[in-house]
Amino acid sequence: MEKHSILGGKVHVYMRPGSPVWQCSAYLASKNRRVSTKEESLAKAKDFAEDWYLGLIGKYKEGVLVSERTFKHAADRFVVEYQVVTEGDRNAKYVSDHSARLRNHLIPYFGQMGLSEVSAGAVQDYRIMRMQGGDGFSPPSTSTMKHEIVTLRQVLKTALRQGWLQNLPDLSAPYQMSKKVSHRAWFSPDEYKKLYTATRANIRRAQNSYHTRMAAQLHDKVLFMANTGIRPDEANWLEYRDIEIVEDSATGETILEIEVRGKRGVGYCKSTTGAVRPFERMVDRNQPEPTDRLFPADHKKQFNRILDEEGLKFDRQGNRRTLYSLRHSYS
Repeated sequence: MEKHSILGGKVHVYMRPGSPVWQCSAYLASKNRRVSTKEESLAKAKDFAEDWYLGLIGKYKEGVLVSERTFKHAADRFVVEYQVVTEGDRNAKYVSDHSARLRNHLIPYFGQMGLSEVSAGAVQDYRIMRMQGGDGFSPPSTSTMKHEIVTLRQVLKTALRQGWLQNLPDLSAPYQMSKKVSHRAWFSPDEYKKLYTATRANIRRAQNSYHTRMAAQLHDKVLFMANTGIRPDEANWLEYRDIEIVEDSATGETILEIEVRGKRGVGYCKSTTGAVRPFERMVDRNQPEPTDRLFPADHKKQFNRILDEEGLKFDRQGNRRTLYSLRHSYS
């Protein structure tokens, strides 16, 4: 490895085998610090290294980082800001999960670092430490690690908004292999017809008025979701006052206009004509108040039983079908 020293040996400029650009390093505040100069010219690399080192020591006084906010400071600000701004718009557990990740993992590791020190390299070191169980916790799953990086990014974005950070580091995982493309299970037109024919027959088989009503609700839920494309969680939050029967000015058809509350906030969607009659039946059947839920029951057990009976539980690729599959059958 070719190596040169400048500033009386305080800074080293070197090139790794196989790399076309020069790196530089310096030992400061009990830590060896490195950065790429992104220069192929040795003269330009030395100029970069000198400017970098002088800028770096300007942040320290007697080995202590000054005039820069720490990661913990930004994390504390993020927690307060996030709780206030998202009040009522995010599930309470979603908010508390951010705090738990900060408390258990991110602050113990990054807390005393200056925000400029939370670089792409530092984040990769954190990944390695977590995967090796270096903090006393079991190595995390891929999903857990991803959620921790999301929380980390939110803290750094808070610092960026406050002017405590100039730019966000690259937080993507290096050497990441492309993920296999997978598709959620859905119903073909023939399978969808088989499903709603079975839910209609399920009404006739119901043993008493309560089960008849629940079976009728499921049948209309299947038709409603397949003709609106909304998610199951969005359907569970729908109230009757969120839905209006309108004449679509573009097509002249009678459709539903729906105010949807879901994971992306409040939005609006238009149904196909096939959703109108199921909605009208639910209004006649339930005689609801405007604030009543459209689907107070989730119908999962009843729905899964019918899928099993009709051989529809899995698609031809072996993907398991759920109520969500109706969204992917919407067109």
